Amino acid sequence: MHPEIRQDHPGNCPKCGMTLEPVMPDLESDENPELVDFQRRFWWTLPLTVVVTLLAMLGHRLQWFEMATQSWIELVLSLPVVLWAGWPFFERGVQSIVNRSPNMWTLIGLGTGAAFVYSVVATVAPQAFPASFQAMGRVAVYFEAAVVIISLTLLGQVLELKARSQTSAAIKSLLGLAPKTARRIDEQGQESDVPLSHVHVGDLLRVRPGEKVPVDGVVVEGRSAVDEAMLTGEPIPVVKNPGDKLIGATMNTNGALVMRSERVGSATMLAQIVQMVAQAQRSRAPMQRMADQVAGYFVVAVVGIAILTLLAWGLFGPEPRWVYGLVNAVAVLIIACPCALGLATPMSIMVATGRGATGGVLFRDAAAIENLRKVDTLIVDKTGTLTEGRPVFERIVPAAGQTEDEVLRLAASLDQGSEHPLADAIVRAARERGLELLKTQDFESGSGIGVRGRVGDRQLALGNTVLMAQAGVSVDALKEQAEALRAQGASVMYLAADGQLLGLLAVSDPVKASTPEALASLHAAGLRIVMATGDGMTTARAVGQRLGIDEVHGEVKPADKLALVSRLQAEGRVVAMAGDGINDAPALAKADVGIAMGTGTDVAMNSAQLTLVKGDLRGISIARGLSEDTVANMKQNLLFAFLYNALGIPIAAGLLYPFTGWLLSPMIAALAMSLSSASVIANALRLRKG
Repeated sequence: MHPEIRQDHPGNCPKCGMTLEPVMPDLESDENPELVDFQRRFWWTLPLTVVVTLLAMLGHRLQWFEMATQSWIELVLSLPVVLWAGWPFFERGVQSIVNRSPNMWTLIGLGTGAAFVYSVVATVAPQAFPASFQAMGRVAVYFEAAVVIISLTLLGQVLELKARSQTSAAIKSLLGLAPKTARRIDEQGQESDVPLSHVHVGDLLRVRPGEKVPVDGVVVEGRSAVDEAMLTGEPIPVVKNPGDKLIGATMNTNGALVMRSERVGSATMLAQIVQMVAQAQRSRAPMQRMADQVAGYFVVAVVGIAILTLLAWGLFGPEPRWVYGLVNAVAVLIIACPCALGLATPMSIMVATGRGATGGVLFRDAAAIENLRKVDTLIVDKTGTLTEGRPVFERIVPAAGQTEDEVLRLAASLDQGSEHPLADAIVRAARERGLELLKTQDFESGSGIGVRGRVGDRQLALGNTVLMAQAGVSVDALKEQAEALRAQGASVMYLAADGQLLGLLAVSDPVKASTPEALASLHAAGLRIVMATGDGMTTARAVGQRLGIDEVHGEVKPADKLALVSRLQAEGRVVAMAGDGINDAPALAKADVGIAMGTGTDVAMNSAQLTLVKGDLRGISIARGLSEDTVANMKQNLLFAFLYNALGIPIAAGLLYPFTGWLLSPMIAALAMSLSSASVIANALRLRKG
């Protein structure tokens, strides 16, 4: 769609002829009615197209009917295909003329219409044609050209509409994150569930364990760990205390909270992300605008040549002059009908996407394949893109006189009572080592600082430096080791028993094994790598330095990532964005090429043009190579298509007739059109071999 075209009701775009889509889709909307309509038209008329084509190809050999009778049969069978299945195309063709915006629908309408009308006249009034156009007892008809073009165009539209439906899938996924209701507390302390649209700023809301936070606000009562990964991309839940901010659509994991709403409706962070994704998706690539202009000139040129052919033959040609003019004008329109031009890009894209899928690379649209080869800057998220996206146990540093296994056994025994992801990583590591865990008594969680409890006859404390200070435990003996681990991006927890430091444990989100190789390959290809993460700058710089990343941005929000993409684009860079979280969705949609990890969220994949199924950044290098091969193949296909038009249109117009006596009948024009399409298809299939 042209982003500047807006209206308050459904309809077709006056510039390109395509059906307009709602600016903001909703979850209640059904399947695209245009897609349903085109599918019905295609499948109901496909058998008629097949029969007409077989009659045209084999009828004169089988001789089931007299050829004149066969023309009438083809006419009857073609009527539903042309007048019903092809009616939307003729409507768009007429609109393109009325709106003075010539496009491919203009040629499709004129080409199929001319072929059909000519064939109807040849069937109903064959005596109007010169004897030279009589063959096997009839004037040659071209119903099969009209019906095949319409059926192929319908099929192409069905495939395109299915791909276009993915555009709104990202927004629908985001809209689906928000809960439908909220539990509101009135002035008398009574609680009731109300629709989310009835929540106002200042309302008190209760968020129970396992429920989503309904709107943006602040904690008034209670303590709980809230999983914000869906919006921040970070896998570790954040402990919320009274006074802390809450983000709508995030998940409350274990405790009950009472919150006061501060931002509702379109003011929430989720709603703003939805708006940013929608705005980025409505933007239009400069290459597409140029293609529209070229198509417009091409259509005008072909129509002009057809009119000149009709007039030149009608005014100056031999008798019957106007019949010659009509036949040659029809030949021009048929040979110029944009089947080969229409297939040039889609066939290459179809084969390329199939080849990419076998390598774990899924393209969502042709623009991604065209643009990826031009990318010179890659922005990457950290969590889930460079790293695995889930905390794992890294190492133990025991204090003097302690053993690793004993420190891990005591820490895991204590952490059995915790639901924190870091605790889960420690417990899992102990079980993998086959350590026997002990029962914990008097377990208590110090929100945000660690846990306490009694294991056997020992009073344990496991947490950060704040908890150690509260317990009167000095951590100076392991301070250097802790700082070194933090510099590497790890989370550090100290374990103390009865006021004595036993050691520290480090849990981190490890870098994927494939990441260093992938980044080295991309650097070798000349790309500048930029990391943008919600992590603190210390961790971000540590990871960036370890991986040799050119530029590092930490503590960034979704809007910051979007702004970073926009800034780099304004500097003239062609930007790709790789990420896996909902927080990456606006930047993925805005980037010249959005690249999602297949191991990430559905919203990220729906917002991106390219998905790496295995979440392996090495797939970007594979995709770049495929992009270069595909663009070269598309250029070759376009060359084939234009060569046929460049050679065929002058012959069809009769320019060689004064010198050679050659005329190109519409049948030969249809054959040339078919050959051009066959050449395009055969060339595109070469992409399968890589």
